[in-house]
Amino acid sequence: MLALGGCLLLAACNPAVPDDKNPSSGSAYYTEPHRPQLHFTPDSMWMNDPNGMVYYDGEYHLFYQYYPDSTVWGPMHWGHAVSRDLVRWEHLPIALYPDSLGLIFSGSAVVDWNNTSGFGQNGQPPMIAIFTQHLMAGEKAGRNDFQYQSIAYSNDRGRTWTKYEGNPVIPNPGLRDFRDPKVTWDAGSNQWIMVFAVRDHATFYSSKDLKHWEHLSDFGQEWGSHGGVWECPDFFPVKVEGSGVQKWVLLQSINPGAYNGGSGTQYFVGDFDGRKFTLDPGFAPAVRPYSSGVEQAVWLDYGRDNYAGVTWSDIPPSDGRRIFIGWMSNWDYAQSVPTGVWRSASTLPRSLTLRETPEGLRLAAQPVKELESLRKAEKVFDIGSLEDEKELTADLGFPVGPMEIACDFQLSNGSRPAFSLVLSNSKGEIYRIGYDGTKNAWFSDRRLAGDTEFSSNFAQAVHYAPAPDIRENQSMRVFFDVSSAELFAADGRINLTDLFFPTEDFNRLTVVCKGGEVENLRVTCYQLDPIW
Repeated sequence: MLALGGCLLLAACNPAVPDDKNPSSGSAYYTEPHRPQLHFTPDSMWMNDPNGMVYYDGEYHLFYQYYPDSTVWGPMHWGHAVSRDLVRWEHLPIALYPDSLGLIFSGSAVVDWNNTSGFGQNGQPPMIAIFTQHLMAGEKAGRNDFQYQSIAYSNDRGRTWTKYEGNPVIPNPGLRDFRDPKVTWDAGSNQWIMVFAVRDHATFYSSKDLKHWEHLSDFGQEWGSHGGVWECPDFFPVKVEGSGVQKWVLLQSINPGAYNGGSGTQYFVGDFDGRKFTLDPGFAPAVRPYSSGVEQAVWLDYGRDNYAGVTWSDIPPSDGRRIFIGWMSNWDYAQSVPTGVWRSASTLPRSLTLRETPEGLRLAAQPVKELESLRKAEKVFDIGSLEDEKELTADLGFPVGPMEIACDFQLSNGSRPAFSLVLSNSKGEIYRIGYDGTKNAWFSDRRLAGDTEFSSNFAQAVHYAPAPDIRENQSMRVFFDVSSAELFAADGRINLTDLFFPTEDFNRLTVVCKGGEVENLRVTCYQLDPIW
C-alpha cells in the first residue's frame, strides 16, 4: 500500500483526459489489433468490473475497475466515462483513487434525490458512490477484516468526488470476501437497501441516510451454484411483463463455477418485504437447495465472457427500462488475452425484462434500441431452403466487419440440423455460432478462431446454451465485433457472449446447415459504424 505513493491520495494528481482521447467518429483512433469498435474499452491499461452505473441529468455514467499503470490487475481505482445514448462514450478523468483505507473495489452509485445524506448543495441532489475498500496491508498480515464499505459524494454531476470523513460506513466484522455493494431505494419500505457479497451468500443492509446502516438478513448459502466465490450482486424490483405484479431480481456473479466454466452470473427471482428476500415458489425448483449436494442455477448469459454485470440506477420512470452491462472477459484468462495497449471491454448494454414462462419467471435480455443508430447499410438475403452452405460475402455489398445479423428460419419436417453463421479468413481461422438441433441448444465455437495459445482455458470446448424449448420457428440475433460475438436467441431468454482473437480480421461470411435442412431462411445483415 505504501508503494502507491502520496500522489495517488491527492485530488490534484488526478490527470485530465486529453482532448485527443475523445475523438470524433471517423478518426484513426482505436485501431490497434483486436480493439472493439462497438464496445466500450478503456483508452489504455487494465479494466474489469463495471461500477457505479447511474443516470443523471441526461448522462449515463459508467465507472469501472481500473488500474492506470499496467495491462494486468493492480491497485484498483474507479475509471469513468459518460454517454448520452449508451453507445458513444466520452472518457473522463479517474473518479476515485486509493487512500489510507485501501484500494477502491467494486460498488454502485445513486442519486440522493431527497438529500437523505445531507451532502446536497444549493437545492440539488448529490450523487453518492458506494464502494468496497480493500486494505492490502491487512490482507498481507493475514487478517480477515481488510474489506469494508465506504461512500463518496459529488455535487458537480460526478466530475469530482469527496470521500465521506466517517468512512467506512460498514466496518468488517471479521469476514473475508466482504464486498461489492449495490444500493437501491426501496419505495415500499421507504429506505435505502444495500446488498453485497460475503463469500458464499448475499447480505442485505438498510439505511435512512446512506451513512448509518443496519444488517437485515442473508440469502443464498442454500441456493444456486457454489462452485466459487460470490461477487458483484445487483438487486432491483421489476414488474412481470404484461402484468402489474412486481418481483425482485438478485443478480449474483460467481467465480469460478459458471455454466461453461470460470466466471459467470446466476440470478434469482422472488419477493422482498423490506427485510428479507425469498424465492418465488415457481423459481425455487430451478435452483435446488445447495444442501442437497446438487448445484443448479439459472444463468444470465451462457457464454464465457459476461461477468460482474450490474444495472443502471435512476433510469427515469418515463423510460422504465432496467439496463445492464457486464465485463466482457473471464478470470480464467483475462490478464493474458493478446491485447497490448489495453485489456478488457464491456458488453453491449442490454435491456432486461421479466417474463412468465413454462419454466417459471425468467429474465430476457435484448440489446438496447439505441444501438440501431449505428446501422450504416443493410442487406437482406431471402435464402429459403438450405441443407449445405452458402457464402454471402460477395453479395453483401460492404466488407465483413462489425455487423449485426438477424436470422429467421424453420426446422423442416422434424429435422434437427446444426445451423450456424460462420466467420472465416484467409488463414483458415473459423468462428461458428448458431443452433444445434440434435442438442436443442445454441452454441458458440471459437476453438479454431485464431490465437488461443495465451491460455489453455480459452478454447477447450464448444460453449452450449440449452434452449428453453424445441421450436419449429427459430430466430437469432448476433452482434459481431472485431474480437467478440453476442448472441440473443429465444426472444432474449438465451444470451451467449464470447471473445475470439483472429490473427487477421475475418473477411468471409457463410451460413451453414448440416445434418438436415432449414426452410424459410432469411438473413438480415447490418453494417455498423464504430462508436469512437
